[in-house]
Amino acid sequence: MESASVPLPGGAGGHAADTHQHDHHGPPEANQSSRIDRQTLGILLFIISEVMLFGAFFASYFFLRVVVNPPSWPPHPFELPVAVAGMNTAILVSSSFTIHYALEGIRKGNKQAMKLGLAVTWLLGLTFLFVQINEYVHIGFSARTEAFGSIFYSLTGLHGAHVFAGLMLLTFATIRAFRGHFDKDAEKHLGVEVPGIYWHFVDIMWIIVFFTVYIL
Repeated sequence: MESASVPLPGGAGGHAADTHQHDHHGPPEANQSSRIDRQTLGILLFIISEVMLFGAFFASYFFLRVVVNPPSWPPHPFELPVAVAGMNTAILVSSSFTIHYALEGIRKGNKQAMKLGLAVTWLLGLTFLFVQINEYVHIGFSARTEAFGSIFYSLTGLHGAHVFAGLMLLTFATIRAFRGHFDKDAEKHLGVEVPGIYWHFVDIMWIIVFFTVYIL
């Protein structure tokens, strides 16, 4: 006896759908939220990881200060150039306003404002880094000079490395700006916005480092 063939539900349409499903190979495409783009989400997640890194160094700093509890702070014979660091802080804080000016410029379609803001931000960041290196040269102690020297250079040096990385991002953004790569379309000025977010993080982190190490 021959078995009767049973038609599949949906007839030819169901067969076509099955064929289409089997034609797709590999994992499905990633779902992207319409609220935030991938580049911005990436830099925000990176900043969160860097906050944790700085947190580890701050924990070491406060352990030295609170648990070891030297009679004076900074411990003798260390002296920190508070005035120079304060001037450097003003320079870096000013760069937050100039990078904001650059971003607002391109959002409004003002490419000249964007170029000016990026260039001035880059110069201010370079000045900050130069002053910090000059401070290291004349400060009178090294990273090998007791525990305080180690934690001082660790915190300020870690931040200096982030400033250097930010300058690299600003360099690429400035070059692209002068080549006309950006316009006011939101998707076409991410190359300015992402370095701007990172630069604001660098500025905020330095304010915390400055008040923790030089003022408190």
